[in-house]
Amino acid sequence: MKCLLLKVDTVLITEIIEVGSELGEPDCKLINPYQFLSIDDMRPWPEVTNQTELMIHSDSILTIAEPTPEIVTKYLELTT
Repeated sequence: MKCLLLKVDTVLITEIIEVGSELGEPDCKLINPYQFLSIDDMRPWPEVTNQTELMIHSDSILTIAEPTPEIVTKYLELTT
């Protein structure tokens, strides 16, 4: 699981897998993405769908970081 900061000022906590793709196609699979607003406020992302796996272009990701153990624990409570 990783913490992603997207170019649109959105922080996600998610499992991420890089996948091979054609030029211009999404190349990262997000599994159980949650938007991080605070340690006590993480919401499924995007809230408009029930999908738990989404594709995204890697160029939409500003940076990737390891979440703190507390955030990992909270995320696992929400997703398992």
